[in-house]
Amino acid sequence: MTLKLRSVGASDRGLIRSGNQDAVHAGPWLVAVADGMGGMAAGDLASAIAIDSVAPLDVETPEDGLIAALQGAIGTASARIRQAVAEDPERQGMGTTLTALLFARTGSCLALAHIGDSRAYLLRDGVLKQVTRDDTFVQMLVDEGVITAEQASSHPRRAVVTQALQGAEVSPAYATMVPWAGDRWLLCSDGLSNVVRPDTLAEVLASYPDRAACGSRLIDLALRAGGPDNISVVVADVVPEDAA
Repeated sequence: MTLKLRSVGASDRGLIRSGNQDAVHAGPWLVAVADGMGGMAAGDLASAIAIDSVAPLDVETPEDGLIAALQGAIGTASARIRQAVAEDPERQGMGTTLTALLFARTGSCLALAHIGDSRAYLLRDGVLKQVTRDDTFVQMLVDEGVITAEQASSHPRRAVVTQALQGAEVSPAYATMVPWAGDRWLLCSDGLSNVVRPDTLAEVLASYPDRAACGSRLIDLALRAGGPDNISVVVADVVPEDAA
């Protein structure tokens, strides 16, 4: 059985921010979320550069070329951000997270690239798993046993990232996985994951078969929780080739 990826993306400014610094891509082969930082204009630009750099990967890619393709696109994004800062020193410090999922043309493999604190979750057989690890100060404290994951969710420095695409050398995380029919992926910025609990995410992902309705419901829940940040989601399903 040949598997395909079907996806829908959505983004909302939220209730507090004056603009939206997030950017998303939801295609048949590639899905991605980027969350910009470093001031309004610069944050917008950084996330747009990241998504524009990975968007050309939304084509049929052989299984053995997935990681290399993602590495090349992230290298391009970093170079473009570095050039943008060189053109305008006021952009110094701008950057963006990036979480991207690339599906092989055979449907037999997918690759994940991640840097920052946007997240990828996988709902498989009714169980939700956070696949990415946050590049944040509080995650480092959790890993070291200084605080618990529950404490991290309300820590005053939970928004401090330890890695992002800012034009300097970085070490993104890469992984490959075998997709299953029925898998549902959620990629999101921290505007969702910081205010909506994982058990609620799991309930919504399992309860809304329609991808667009699912994404809208997730954004609505983040808004109901105060919408303190930009909110971006991509809902992507692994389905048989002849499915909708």
